[in-house]
Amino acid sequence: MKLRTKAGQMVRLFLCLLFSTGAILAEEKKAEKIPRHWIEEAKKYDSRDYSAQLPIVPKYERELVRRIREHILATNQGEHADYKSEIPETGVEYEMVAIEGGKFLMGSPEDKKHRNLDEGPQREIEVSDFWMGKYEVTWDQAWPFAARSNSEIYTKEGVPGNPDELEDLVHWISSPSTPYTEMDFGMGLDGGYPAINMSHHAVTKFCQWLSIQTGHFYRLPTEAEWEYACRAGTTGPFSCPEDQLAEYAVMDPEQVRVRYEKVGIKKPNPWGLYDMHGNVMEWCLDAYLPSYGHLDKKDPCFLPAQRWGRIARGGSWYDPPEYLRSACRTCSNDDWQMQDPQLPKSIWWLTDAHWLGFRLTRPKEIPLEDEMYEIWNSGGVYPQEGDKEFNLNP
Repeated sequence: MKLRTKAGQMVRLFLCLLFSTGAILAEEKKAEKIPRHWIEEAKKYDSRDYSAQLPIVPKYERELVRRIREHILATNQGEHADYKSEIPETGVEYEMVAIEGGKFLMGSPEDKKHRNLDEGPQREIEVSDFWMGKYEVTWDQAWPFAARSNSEIYTKEGVPGNPDELEDLVHWISSPSTPYTEMDFGMGLDGGYPAINMSHHAVTKFCQWLSIQTGHFYRLPTEAEWEYACRAGTTGPFSCPEDQLAEYAVMDPEQVRVRYEKVGIKKPNPWGLYDMHGNVMEWCLDAYLPSYGHLDKKDPCFLPAQRWGRIARGGSWYDPPEYLRSACRTCSNDDWQMQDPQLPKSIWWLTDAHWLGFRLTRPKEIPLEDEMYEIWNSGGVYPQEGDKEFNLNP
């Protein structure tokens, strides 16, 4: 399922470094389009066509984001405290834990056992107040979005009509493609099992879909937020005593496990978050970079500018303990979609990521409109509908 040999890890690291180069150059040059050099270089190492797998940003996305932000600003945000809410369209509950911001040492010391080269240099990072999902997002919460049918009504200009009712904005969100198989792969769909096999694009659009309905801004956690919340004030490899890890994590020391478990069956970390170690690996917002040396010291985030080379954290039910460490990082790659039979491959579903899920985050400070747009549209560099500049394969 994942590369485990030293040679395989080196190949994965090399590809992640390659993908990261495109992200760095795009940021430095403030590029308005996907770096062509990244596409061309990536083709040398993989015969699949990356450009054909890029999500298309609808023309009306800017207007949609503007309306969502207006709704969020008009909503009483309440105090920074734990809360339980429900998804208005479905009535399914979810819980958020208030995390007080602060400073921590991100990464791992050079002398730590199992430490990877990309876990440093360890440095002090500060994060602002935010909320994080008490549990990993479940199929009960995500499936109504993933399986929905989008029946948008377009005007002559190719843009949806201007709805008078706020709930109509939900239909402006891009719809996932119809799954080509049972995406729980028989491991369990109802009753609290974590949602898996969803691409970074898909989970980001789920966050936008939820934000429209609730009047709160939801997104994936940044790497810094995730590690800060995972550590929960601790400084060791795990947020619990290492010899007690089995009480806190669904994992696979012998690598014989064949399925995930329902969320929350193990003990929570010191801040009340469940399954931060194990069960399913969790998407983060950031692009992969091989070092922490680039990070800002306050609320760092490096948005991705490419399909692959994005960060997941926490390890999974398929992993031994060393992959569950608070500082351990995983870089996405196209091996996570090898068995996808479609041409082009889905931008929504990852056939081989049975161990990959996600968790909601909500920053206390409401971001600017441009930031929302970039966060919900992968850095704002994906091609826009009808934009000929992005025809990379004429």
